Amino acid sequence: MTTTTMIGRPAPDFSLRDQDGNEVTLASFKGIRPVVLIFYPGDDTPGCTKQLCTVRNDDRLYQAAGVSVFGVNPGDAVSHQHFIQKHQLVTPLLVDADLSVTREYGATKKLYAVEIVQRTVVLIDIDGIMRGYWRGSPSTTTILAAITPTA
Repeated sequence: MTTTTMIGRPAPDFSLRDQDGNEVTLASFKGIRPVVLIFYPGDDTPGCTKQLCTVRNDDRLYQAAGVSVFGVNPGDAVSHQHFIQKHQLVTPLLVDADLSVTREYGATKKLYAVEIVQRTVVLIDIDGIMRGYWRGSPSTTTILAAITPTA
């Protein structure tokens, strides 16, 4: 799927556990607040660390906009906990061990015979519609600018 085919579509619902075992369900945010999902390849790797530390540093901007942010990758809860502690991250990290949610959001690619996470950021509005979809690491300003106010 391409960026343009994702924007404007309903976001696939999911239920995943975070690093502490808490269940996070997308449907629980509908009608309450926008959500940003950051699909990233690996805990404590250079690009992923930079991206999630930027989110940590910009947390006040996300909070002011009323946006909940989650990282998503196939790492286990222990790996996520270590990553959070090492870099004082404030973003909950969700465990998608079988890549099922990552795949639904079009954030995987084949590298030789292996399916891997393709760095992807998705902004889901308060109505559960994907309003932003980027490959790579868009700036916080770019992400927040894509929020569509509801009437």
